[in-house]
Amino acid sequence: MDKAREATAQVGDKVRDAASSVAQAAGQAADNLSASAGSGMRSLADTISRNAPREGMMGEASKTVARTLRQGGKYLEQESLSGLMEDVGTLIRNHPLSAVMVAMGFGYLICATFRD
Repeated sequence: MDKAREATAQVGDKVRDAASSVAQAAGQAADNLSASAGSGMRSLADTISRNAPREGMMGEASKTVARTLRQGGKYLEQESLSGLMEDVGTLIRNHPLSAVMVAMGFGYLICATFRD
């Protein structure tokens, strides 16, 4: 009976270790994808800066879009997905009512999109 308990405990430990390894690998892959997305955003910002009009209302709009993409891309590259999730959690804790309202708005938009 003791041997069976010991074997069961060993199997449980191995399963827990394997699950932990898979979770770590998935987290690392998500961080790598977010860094890649950040790099893509910065590249798009550079393309917009090179090819968009430089003057007038369109010029100002393109500069703003490029600047925002560049900042967002830099943030994703530096913070990765785990840092983003921490920041979102902090934002929700600090502004719960606003977070609920935004979630309701997204819910409405999703429902409106998929409604027949």
